[in-house]
Amino acid sequence: MRPMKRSCLILALSFALALPAFGQEAEEEGRSLMEEGARLFWEGIRREMGPALEDLRGRAEEMEPALREFVEEMGPALNELMESVGDLSAYHAPEMLPNGDIIIRRKTPQEMQDDPVPKGEIEL
Repeated sequence: MRPMKRSCLILALSFALALPAFGQEAEEEGRSLMEEGARLFWEGIRREMGPALEDLRGRAEEMEPALREFVEEMGPALNELMESVGDLSAYHAPEMLPNGDIIIRRKTPQEMQDDPVPKGEIEL
């Protein structure tokens, strides 16, 4: 083996043997390197997102009265609409016509029998 290759091999082995000692120091302090990396990552996210979240909180507080009023006025109308529509599984998915109109077709009784809605839990 040439002296240059031997030196590189010795250097690489030295680094490989030193890394576990570095990791052990971090674990002795109570955290592994992965835990420390995750902590630093989330700390950075929190610092970056903090101002945006505060702005969002302010906007939500501004919008709260309008949203309350909307729910109070529209709640009964939406409830009435849902009662007249009934079971949503009795309809096909919405379709957009070439002129831009959107239609929702009701399934025929035959289609309802061919495609029954599963009852109970659905395994994912």
